[in-house]
Formats: sequence, structure tokens, C-alpha cells
Amino acid sequence: MAWIFTSDRPIYLQVQEKIKLSIVSGEYPPGWKMPAVRDLALEAAVNPNTVQKALSELEREGFVYTQRTSGRYITEDDTVIKQAKSELAIELVRSFLEKMAAIGYSPAEAASLIGQKVKEVDGNGDTGM
Repeated sequence: MAWIFTSDRPIYLQVQEKIKLSIVSGEYPPGWKMPAVRDLALEAAVNPNTVQKALSELEREGFVYTQRTSGRYITEDDTVIKQAKSELAIELVRSFLEKMAAIGYSPAEAASLIGQKVKEVDGNGDTGM
């Protein structure tokens, strides 16, 4: 997992978002035992307290849970994962439409371009991206 941070938001939020993305994408499957806080901190090159704060927030949101003697695990609640996946997708669409509007495209024009690209991809099996 590549850990690249920006200076525009707190690092713990970026760690939290990265782990959440790994959960919804299936990289971290339901029920999977997470690495120890110190191991994640070393991998991400951040302070263990930063990782701890991110994991505490993820636990509060229901993405991970702690078993007292054996560590943290990814939730097995499919509803939580599906809802987060949907929310992330909606945010990406919103951001895309804002960027398209900034260069002069209406939502309908942007949707038409997407439709054209989907036809290209479906037509020849090439992602073309």
C-alpha cells in the first residue's frame, strides 16, 4: 500500500481514508486481522499516535473492531462496507461533475462523454484509460 500524504489535511484523516479505501476495495477483506499500530505506523512513516487516532475513528464508525487480546479486525458487516463504498462513489461523481463544470460541461454533456467512453470500453474490451 502506497502512503502518500498531502499538507492540506491532517495526516490521521488521510490514514483513516486510506484504510477505509482499502476496506471498501477488498484489499483488506472482512474479518481480516489488521497489522499492529506500530507496524502500520512504520509502513506509513508516521507517528504511532497518528495511526491510533485514525483506527479509533474507524472503530467508532464501525469499520474495524477490537478483540481485547488479539488485536483489531475489519468489520464483517457488509452493510457498513457497501454504504461506505456508495458514499465514496457519490463523492467521486460529485467531484467529477464539479471539475467538468469548471471546464464548461453541463452534467448532461459529462454523462454523454461517459456513455461514449463506456461504449468504447465495452466494444473492444480495452479500457482505453
